[in-house]
Amino acid sequence: MEHELDMIVIGWGKGGKTLAGTMARAGQRVAIVEASARMYGGTCINIGCVPTKALIHDAETRTGNGFDPGYFDTAVQRRDKLTAAMRAKNFSMLDDLDSVMAITGRATFIGPRRLRIQAGEKTMELGAKRIIINTGAVPQVPDLGGVRIGGRIHDSTTLQHAPLPASLVVVGGGYVGTEFASMFAHFGSRVTVLDRGPRALKKEDEDVAAEVLGALGDVGVEVRTGASVQRIEQDAGSARVHYIQDGQTREIEAEAVLIALGRTPATDGLDLAAAGIELTSSGAIKVDEHLRTTAEGVYALGDVNGGPQFTYVSLDDNRIVADAILGTGTRSTADRVAVPSTIFTTPPLARVGLSEEAARARGLEIKVAVKKVAEIAAMPRPKIVGDPRGIIKFVVDANTDLVLGAALMHVDSQEVINLVALAMRQKVTSAALRDSIFTHPSSTEALNEVLGTFSR
Repeated sequence: MEHELDMIVIGWGKGGKTLAGTMARAGQRVAIVEASARMYGGTCINIGCVPTKALIHDAETRTGNGFDPGYFDTAVQRRDKLTAAMRAKNFSMLDDLDSVMAITGRATFIGPRRLRIQAGEKTMELGAKRIIINTGAVPQVPDLGGVRIGGRIHDSTTLQHAPLPASLVVVGGGYVGTEFASMFAHFGSRVTVLDRGPRALKKEDEDVAAEVLGALGDVGVEVRTGASVQRIEQDAGSARVHYIQDGQTREIEAEAVLIALGRTPATDGLDLAAAGIELTSSGAIKVDEHLRTTAEGVYALGDVNGGPQFTYVSLDDNRIVADAILGTGTRSTADRVAVPSTIFTTPPLARVGLSEEAARARGLEIKVAVKKVAEIAAMPRPKIVGDPRGIIKFVVDANTDLVLGAALMHVDSQEVINLVALAMRQKVTSAALRDSIFTHPSSTEALNEVLGTFSR
């Protein structure tokens, strides 16, 4: 079977599915190809943002203490019900459009803008004026002895459905590792994080990282730094992680191990070379500022193109390509300023822009405002909800008073950071933020006080 289309989207992630709908409503003939029926809607709603935050919410709000596998199972059931509903809605949003052909199958390039798709026992060939690669990323598994995902060794996807482990070792002290460590500790697991660096969360300023690690310690998480994992063994009863720390070989045993060492672009099986599509040295699809690959008419959206691995960045990728096709073609990745992010530890750490360390490394003349949440008089919201932990830190240009970056670790920080990012994009000074009128009691009003405490 051969079909000539206006666009084919490979993968049902945020950017691709949104673009497919936009093009279909504009009168174009579109096919969207997804390898698994369990991934309609993409990583975010099925195995990433939505399900993990649902689990985190249930972990934070449980009333009991200690190890409770039954409560975890109930939380997983709620998670699954939520994702199933969102998956079905995402499928219908495209499948219900007359000009969209939704295909469950695996796509492989067989030439420029031409694909072979294996859909069960059926094979078809599709060609299109434009092809969008939107296959996302997959957890990175290190090349270490005994490390394979299965049994008691997990990645961030499989651990969400594993029996609640009484003990858990997390390999990797980055964003995913600390978020999962916090979540499972709140569910009652005894958690140990092994990080090979001198401290976890190495991209954060030391005072900010210390607040996050302190919150992890409050729920019993032990973080071992300078720990280089050598191999992992497992049997029916446990897993044993062998690592080197301070020049000595050590071992730790647990019911489960989480490998949290980042994610890598998902390009296996696409045969990109057949279409003339090149990769970067890190394995991402090479794109320009308009997300065009090295093959004419082929674009790459989302995590697969090597950009920031956030669903909202994938959504912005969609805006860039939509503008290239239907608009002026002027929108690009260069337009992105002050993109925020959040680690959903308890309380969450949200950040945007430069850290103090990064700003000083660039030789910028800065002033810094920093205060622990518990010491902020004009911020009753965290005290009201019973969690006054955290820190607020701003890095500001000493000459222009413009905000260069901020790190917020407190209740509601995932919301407040969006205001700060908007202020940065609109070039609002720190003084204007300081003197703004905010609702009370809220977490946002902390800016009134914190931004009046600068030091060089």
